[in-house]
Formats: sequence, structure tokens, C-alpha cells
Amino acid sequence: MFILGFAGCIGALRENTFLLKFFSVFLGIIFFLELTAGVLAFVFKDWIKDQLYFFINNNIRAYRDDIDLQNLIDFTQEYWQCCGAFGANDWNLNIYFNCTDSNTSRERCGVPFSCCTKDPAEDVINTQCGYDVRQKPETEQQATIYTKGCVPQFEKWLQDNLTIVAGVFIGIALLQLVRIETTMMSVASAKLWNVLRFCAGRINFKMMLKNTTIC
Repeated sequence: MFILGFAGCIGALRENTFLLKFFSVFLGIIFFLELTAGVLAFVFKDWIKDQLYFFINNNIRAYRDDIDLQNLIDFTQEYWQCCGAFGANDWNLNIYFNCTDSNTSRERCGVPFSCCTKDPAEDVINTQCGYDVRQKPETEQQATIYTKGCVPQFEKWLQDNLTIVAGVFIGIALLQLVRIETTMMSVASAKLWNVLRFCAGRINFKMMLKNTTIC
């Protein structure tokens, strides 16, 4: 992107048709790649949903192994107000949270604190709020944790904000098209200016030859 921006900036300042064409062509390629990605996302939405499911579950398995991954999962569950990929029981995939008899962890049959519903009146985060919660009936779980999965919550967010998301993508696409058009106009203007300078140089050269002959 730096090279692309550099080419566009220098090409416009120096009226360099090669750099302007380079900038325009690559901007067009980016535009069509974005368009293709949008079409593919619509056509293969079920495949994307499955990949998101596998991604979240794989990260659930490695929840305690990587602090950055752990923070990502916690942020996702807090932001989307969800727990697991399709529900809290997805945390059975993690060795610390599964409900097997061989699991001696204190977090057995629980969920991370990021699954817990938040009380606005509480300033301190209770990191033990998810302990043993999956041993309770589902009706009791709903009072303590988010029971909806992150994949359905993400789908719901997209549906609720479809107009905004579509508007943003259309706006970006229109800006790129305008930029491509203005760049092509700059290329045409630079070519015309180069032709005019060439013609003016030829005329001046001929006038100099004529004046030299007269002398």
C-alpha cells in the first residue's frame, strides 16, 4: 500500500504517466478483488460459517496455551455477548473446562469469566463467576452467563447492521472508482501537456534555425 500511495503521489506531482497508470491499474485490481470477495462471501456464506465455527473451537482448545489467544476469545465473547461457538457446552473441548471425571481443574464444568453476564453496578470483575455453571440447569445458566453462541450472534449482528455494512462497502467502492477516474484524467492531461511541450519545443527550434539562417 505504501508503494501504491507513493506511486500515486509522485505520479500526480511530477505528471509521470507511467506511475499514474501503475497507480490506476493496481487500484482497479484492488477494486475487483474486493468485489470478488463480496460475491464469494455471499455465495459461500455457509462455508464461511463452518470455518468460523472451526476457528472458534480450535481457539477454545488452546485457550490457556496462549495469552494473546485467550485475550482474543475473552474480547469476542464480551463484545458479542456470547459463549463458545454455538453455546457454552463448546467449552467441553478445553482440558480445563470439560466435565470429564478425570478433570481435576477447579474450572471443571465451567466457562471463562468473559461468558458471564455483567452487572453495571460492579466495578471489579469476578473471574470465578463461571465456575461449575454448566452443572446447573439451563434456566439457571441464563441468569449467570451468555448462553448464545458467538457464530449465531455474529450472524445476527450482520443482519441487524446489513444496511450500514453494505453502505460502507459501497462508499469505499465509489471512492475507489472516483479515484481511478481522476487518475485516468490525470494521465490524459499529462499526455496532452507532454505533446504540447514537445510541439512548442519543435516550434522554438524551427524559429531558432530560421533566425540563424537570416543572420
